[in-house]
Amino acid sequence: MTMPGTTSPGLTLLVCAGLGFLGLAALCLSLARHHQAVWSHPPDHRRRLGLRGAGWALVALSLAVAIHRDGWAFGPVDWLGALTGAGLLLIVVQSYRPRALLWLAPLAALLTVVAALGVPG
Repeated sequence: MTMPGTTSPGLTLLVCAGLGFLGLAALCLSLARHHQAVWSHPPDHRRRLGLRGAGWALVALSLAVAIHRDGWAFGPVDWLGALTGAGLLLIVVQSYRPRALLWLAPLAALLTVVAALGVPG
């Protein structure tokens, strides 16, 4: 658990949710069906493996950030909440406007970086 006033819990949660969203989006796009909904062709083998690797790495990084910021007692709980919110957003986007992922992913990356820069130590 962090000391009061040392960090903004909202920024930490935003970093975890952003990394989780990007990771889940990469995992989602590694599947041919979802990739074709965004682009007109299925992913080739190399792209599929790259998306899977990046997706799992980003999800793991979001867990590492949560544990680093909030410790083992609260970090995994915060991480699951952030990952659930990110997953719900991805489900809605993929269900109704899959091509919106083309601008949502860069926006999520930008917000994650800005929030990470605002979180001290």
